[in-house]
Amino acid sequence: MVRGIRARVLAGETLFGAWADLGSPLSAELVGKAGFDWVLVDLEHGAATEAELLAHLHAVEVSGAAALVRVQSGERLRIGRALDLGAEGIMVPRLETAEQAREVVSFLRYPPDGVRGVALRTRGAGLGRMSHAGVRDLNRDVLGIVQVESASLVREIDAVAAIDGVDVLFVGPTDLSHSLGVPGDLEALAFRNAIRGVVDACRAHGKAPGVLLYDPATFEPYLRMGFRFLGTGADGFFVDQGARTALATARAAQERAQS
Repeated sequence: MVRGIRARVLAGETLFGAWADLGSPLSAELVGKAGFDWVLVDLEHGAATEAELLAHLHAVEVSGAAALVRVQSGERLRIGRALDLGAEGIMVPRLETAEQAREVVSFLRYPPDGVRGVALRTRGAGLGRMSHAGVRDLNRDVLGIVQVESASLVREIDAVAAIDGVDVLFVGPTDLSHSLGVPGDLEALAFRNAIRGVVDACRAHGKAPGVLLYDPATFEPYLRMGFRFLGTGADGFFVDQGARTALATARAAQERAQS
C-alpha cells in the first residue's frame, strides 16, 4: 500500500523536495519526475496565482510526487481553497506565535477536528465520491507545515511542536536570519542556536524539522543535525544553474578548441 506524505513524515522518513516558483506546470512536473518526494507550489513568492494552482497540482500529481502548497498567508479561505483543489499538504508562512499556529491547524481539517468548511464535491474531497463517514480519513492525511521565520516563534517553538497537526516545522533561513539580526549569516551563533532548538523540539514531540537549502555542500550537515524534510532548491534555481553551467561548459570548450 502506498502511504501518503503525512504518514511518511510521521513515520520518520527523510524526504526530499523542491519548490515550484516559476508559475509553470511543466517545470513543476519536470521537477517531480526527477524523483523528489514532494513538490511545493509557492503562492507566497512564486509566479503562480490561485487561478493557476489546479494545473500545477495536476502536473505534480502526474509526476508521482506529493503536491504541496505554500499559501500566501494563513487565512482560512486561502488554506481551504488550496485543499479543496487537491493539495496534499499546506505550508503556512509568517506565523509569530503558537496560538497562531494552533488556529492555522484548525483550518486544515473538517469538524470536529477543525473548522474547514465541509464541501464534499470539491476535488480535494473526491469530487463527491467521499461519504460523510470518510471525512475523518481526509483529516488524517493532510500534512501541516508551519514555517519558522521569526525570533518570536522560535521562543515558543516547543509549544508549536506540541500542537497536533503541526507535522513539520520548516525553517525559512533567510527570513529567520533577518529576524534574529544576523541577515544571511547562517553560521551566526544566534541562527545555529535557533535551528538546534527547532530540531530539539521536533525530536521531543515526534515532528519533522525541515529547511530549504540551495547549496549541495550544506545538505549533509543539516541532515546530520537531524533535518529530514529537506527542500533542495526550486525550478527557477535549477533552470538558472543549468543554463549557467551549460554556457560555461560551451565557452570553455570553445577556448580549448581555439588554443
